[in-house]
Amino acid sequence: MANEARPCPCDIGDRMEYGSLGQEVQIEHIQSYVVKPKCPTEKAVIVIQDIFGWQLPNTRYMADMLSSNGYVAVCPDFFVGKEPWSPSNDWSTFQLWLEDKKPTNISKEVDVVLKYLKEQCGAKRIGVVGFCWGGVATHYMTLQYSEIVAAVSVYGIIREREDCYELKSPTLFIFGEKDTVIPLEQVTGLEAKLKERCTVDYRVKIFPDQTHGFVHRKREDINEPDRPSILEAREDMINWLKKYM
Repeated sequence: MANEARPCPCDIGDRMEYGSLGQEVQIEHIQSYVVKPKCPTEKAVIVIQDIFGWQLPNTRYMADMLSSNGYVAVCPDFFVGKEPWSPSNDWSTFQLWLEDKKPTNISKEVDVVLKYLKEQCGAKRIGVVGFCWGGVATHYMTLQYSEIVAAVSVYGIIREREDCYELKSPTLFIFGEKDTVIPLEQVTGLEAKLKERCTVDYRVKIFPDQTHGFVHRKREDINEPDRPSILEAREDMINWLKKYM
């Protein structure tokens, strides 16, 4: 699910056997995974889950990667206790499952997390990174929150809003060329409209031969042909955040 106009279930890919380095904390009404870097910092990144939920090891691996680069990383449960999608679910029920989990209906949770990062973690510069469902949510946040200083939307796109090209934050969009969830024409259309209407820095990057989920759902150690693209996309994510944070 990474296309607001045509959402559908995704392949969970290579589930990582990963223990994670952070801890689970309660932030008001939201359970969250938080990992802090070794040295104190005033920089933080909100990591937004895909449809498989905030506890997916792959997503926590991304949070830990961000923390190792000097950021407080927080991955909140944006489903707020509701069951994430399961690969064993009936795909025909996906739209019904999604009804109360819209990635554009997260303002209450975002406000809580921003408050926590500022008041409890001392964050003065905050970025956001999201994958799939979280990529859509990240795109949404760049339209709503001018206090977000940098954003990386990984295979996520909003199509059904007039203002979806009027970004308030410098944003990197990452897509796979062979993503069946987000057709290539939608990506090129996004880039063309951003060129016309966006007033902040942005980049739309398409990785040849890559499919949906390649950045965080493919293990680079067992997908040798995809390894260069996986690592390059992750490096792009880190470099974009460093540039603006």
